[in-house]
Amino acid sequence: MEAELPGQNDSAAPPGDGDHRPHRKGAKVADVRRYGQPPGLKDRRNEEHWAGRLYMRALSPYFGWLALRLGFSPNQLTYLMMASGVIAGVVVSLPAPELWTAIGGAVLIQVYLLLDCVDGEVARYLRQTSVAGVFLDRIGHYLSEVSLLIGLGFMAQGGWKNGGWVELGLVAALGAALIKAETDNVVVARAKSGLAADPTGGDRALRPRSTGIALARQAASMLRFHRIIGAVELSLLILAAAVLDTVLGTETPAAVRVLTVAVAAVAVLQTLLHLVSILASRRLK
Repeated sequence: MEAELPGQNDSAAPPGDGDHRPHRKGAKVADVRRYGQPPGLKDRRNEEHWAGRLYMRALSPYFGWLALRLGFSPNQLTYLMMASGVIAGVVVSLPAPELWTAIGGAVLIQVYLLLDCVDGEVARYLRQTSVAGVFLDRIGHYLSEVSLLIGLGFMAQGGWKNGGWVELGLVAALGAALIKAETDNVVVARAKSGLAADPTGGDRALRPRSTGIALARQAASMLRFHRIIGAVELSLLILAAAVLDTVLGTETPAAVRVLTVAVAAVAVLQTLLHLVSILASRRLK
């Protein structure tokens, strides 16, 4: 999931004619929406989360206005985003009734998503986009997804104790981290080789040269099964599984355990498929 990368999109209107944004204390919600959500923001492929487009971008300017009034910097908001995501994983792992921990985790992930929108909007409003902001945002996504997957493993285990379910959650967390590392290391490899960050050819460069691999990649993209290891989707699935276990009244968290197996399988499979897709494409050329 990536709702916003603060510092990456600096397409807000540059200083000049028509750009008379008020000081942060005098900003209005409409100002935050105008300068913090430039045209095309919601249409960014692979960056704007569906939940951002669906509802969070409608709410975030109100909280961006509040953050400006309270004096928060973009990076401070990103740190709060990190904390929300990590704490969500901790809450899910708590040895307490799973329905309540699942609700707590889902709420905290919504806060995480909100802050993920707000930090970038505030950065653009203040013209404080930065490379450090992009870096912190990426780390925040890593930490949040890994924490939530580990928390799911403990929930499936039934509390803070060792066991195979915890290890399965760790496998899923490792897979989720590796998928992001594979993506990020394309940029690293190109930079170390003196190439531009983005390969020439646009979307064509992302497609595998092998027809078979390209079709498999397209099928996987259409099914979108990889989304179940994203923080927003996973938090909702954990909540649904917890509700099902509560309704069925099972002695063990059966639905949560099925979900844990599913996310571990998807994480491992997606790690391998993503690696093959990168190597078979023109991204490293």
